[in-house]
Amino acid sequence: MRITDRWQTGKPTISFELFPARTPEAAEKLDRVLDDLAALRPDFVSVTFGAGGSTRDGSRQLLDRLHNAMGLEVIAYFAGYGLSPADITAVLDSYRDLGIDNFLLVRGDPPREEGFQPHPDSFPHASDLVAFVRPRYPECLGVAGYPEGHPQAPSKEKDLEFLKLKVELGAEYIITNYCYDNRHFFDFTARCRAAGITVPILPGVMPIYSVKMMEMLAGICGATLPTPLCQRLAALPEGDKAALQAFGIDYAACQCAELLHAGVPGIHLYTMDRSEAAVGIVNRLRGEGLLLRTEGAPADNQG
Repeated sequence: MRITDRWQTGKPTISFELFPARTPEAAEKLDRVLDDLAALRPDFVSVTFGAGGSTRDGSRQLLDRLHNAMGLEVIAYFAGYGLSPADITAVLDSYRDLGIDNFLLVRGDPPREEGFQPHPDSFPHASDLVAFVRPRYPECLGVAGYPEGHPQAPSKEKDLEFLKLKVELGAEYIITNYCYDNRHFFDFTARCRAAGITVPILPGVMPIYSVKMMEMLAGICGATLPTPLCQRLAALPEGDKAALQAFGIDYAACQCAELLHAGVPGIHLYTMDRSEAAVGIVNRLRGEGLLLRTEGAPADNQG
């Protein structure tokens, strides 16, 4: 099913991002996480694709498991940095063979592995990737958006020009990077609409899992840390993991509630392959009537 069809119903969606496990220990943990998240009956789940194809096999295996073994709708990320056109078609053909109807096309980051050399025919920008993929694949294509601007973009205005180009080339939806102040998302959406971008814009939300992780990811992704948020975190009892987890769930749930009240098509939670925050957030939103309970969902996940 094309993801864009889900948003035609008027019912906001709930979805989760996952990434393939890289170690046996991580795989064992992911098994438990998948059970928890599947019980929430998400509208879809996305699976990331490692830089330079580093998780190529793992991504495909996870997509196969989610889609064909667990019966979940999925979005397959594809990061094209450094890969040849032949590599691109091989990966996307393999996704098509799994019955996947939805791709999210991103440039991706340069791999950290020493000595990695991009293929000479690789595409330098996500817009080039969309231009290559769209004529060859009828699947539903999405792209990434950055409410606070891509960290490498010369300006928000230029970043918006690139995003509009990707839509003009055939992107049908946008999933955004997260921000900790919804005003960035609302401003971004308003600028998109003013620029003539009319496709659905799905906000990404990143719960706070630890202060260290929050600061590290914000530095990489270009998400600002609002002063009031930092002050509230500093006021928590030092070393109290339970208090931090409760705060993270509450902060993200409040963000999601504000976004849903504003009429967003859904919420996309960046789970970091964890389930506790997602379960708490979804239960809170369903308990408040902001997300409809999926018929047949297990009772212990119905708020």
